Amino acid sequence: MALGDVGKLLLIVGAVIVVIGGVLLVLTRIGVNQLPGSISVSNGSFSFFFPVAFCIVISVVLTVVINLIVRLRP
Repeated sequence: MALGDVGKLLLIVGAVIVVIGGVLLVLTRIGVNQLPGSISVSNGSFSFFFPVAFCIVISVVLTVVINLIVRLRP
């Protein structure tokens, strides 16, 4: 893998991270703090939160993006 290819890959990954961050900020501002399907447990001073639905959404988005990159690459 040439150094130029690594640079392109890093730019793509960075752009994806920026887009995901922007989507999270927009969702928070419109009042979506938790997606349905998230696990949230609170007991006194202990609290646990695991965003199951969000993990599934991110997995699907990353799968589509990676497939597009692989298919468009010569």
